[in-house]
Amino acid sequence: MINETLTMIPGPSPVHTRILHALAQPTTSHVAPSFVEEFRGALAGFRALCQSETAQPFIVAGGGTLAMEIALVNLVAPGERVLVISHGYFGDRFGDLAASFGIEADLLKSEWGKAVPAEAVAARLAAGSYAAVTITHVDTSTGTLAPVEAYLEVLKGRPELVILDGVCATGGVEEKFDAWKLDVLLTGPQKAIGAPPGVALCLFSEKAMAHRKARTSVPAYYADVMRWLPVMLDPGKYYSTPCVNEIVALAEALRMVHAEGLPTRFARHARNARAFRAGLEALGLKLFTDAGCRADTLSVVLLPEGVADAAFRKEVAGRGAVLAGGLGPIAGKAFRLGHMGNISAAEVVAVLGAIEGSLAALGVSITPGAAVAAAAPHF
Repeated sequence: MINETLTMIPGPSPVHTRILHALAQPTTSHVAPSFVEEFRGALAGFRALCQSETAQPFIVAGGGTLAMEIALVNLVAPGERVLVISHGYFGDRFGDLAASFGIEADLLKSEWGKAVPAEAVAARLAAGSYAAVTITHVDTSTGTLAPVEAYLEVLKGRPELVILDGVCATGGVEEKFDAWKLDVLLTGPQKAIGAPPGVALCLFSEKAMAHRKARTSVPAYYADVMRWLPVMLDPGKYYSTPCVNEIVALAEALRMVHAEGLPTRFARHARNARAFRAGLEALGLKLFTDAGCRADTLSVVLLPEGVADAAFRKEVAGRGAVLAGGLGPIAGKAFRLGHMGNISAAEVVAVLGAIEGSLAALGVSITPGAAVAAAAPHF
């Protein structure tokens, strides 16, 4: 990958030149045969990435928050209850969305950097039923990886529909839609899939589609999947103009995903995560997220005592890498480093070098070369 500045925030991720080339192609008609074929390819590639053979994919102009809204508004009616399992800022967003549509949200929240135990989910479910349960697979604010399979074991045989938010996971962490019996998986293209932002991605199970079809209406127009369904079944049809170039770029990104192979891709994400963390710890930095629930797609790292967030990230940016600041209770105390999509060992080494040089410039005592030396055995 060639980039003058590495955007190493937890989304958008660096975009490979192949995908940028696809994005830069002349904009065609949204009913041109060439585009319709690309749209079909993107739909099929997304479904295959989520390891499903029967679920209905939706690709709509928008972002991850729209995908969350599509999932919630089509499955949960005003006045019904939803259990929100939250591991941070973006898990909490489901509560805000629910309130906007008159849905009662019961938030089961972890301490930031920790995961909600499956036993806590079981206890909450024992007190009553819900229309749906939302799980954020990886929360971008905390770097927490949810123990999804443990939650699904608790939910087995229960009536609740299961909504998995894969925005910071899909493409970098395995998600088995059919095997896990999920009802909706929602995500965006700009993180571990490695495409530019611009579309909302949702996958609905046959059960979820039947549930939506049984409702006479939903409190949405653009977000109503029944209005989009004819287009998803035949991309040559029209409902609202699709973002042609972004879908072509997504199709190319998904071709790259499947050419690499899912097991190889997930292993690369895990390897890069281990390498980054070994390098960061060699510099004396501490990881914020508990060791048992760290995602392979990003790391949340505590700043050393006396190092100002803005000054540190400005110094790193001057060395060619852009990092994200902390959110919520860790704002100004931590930085967030994305390591997902199509990054390789070269990017890991470059970013560790930028972080090391920045710490030294800000007066932190480090051993020159320690970060890369610690990371190298993981490649």
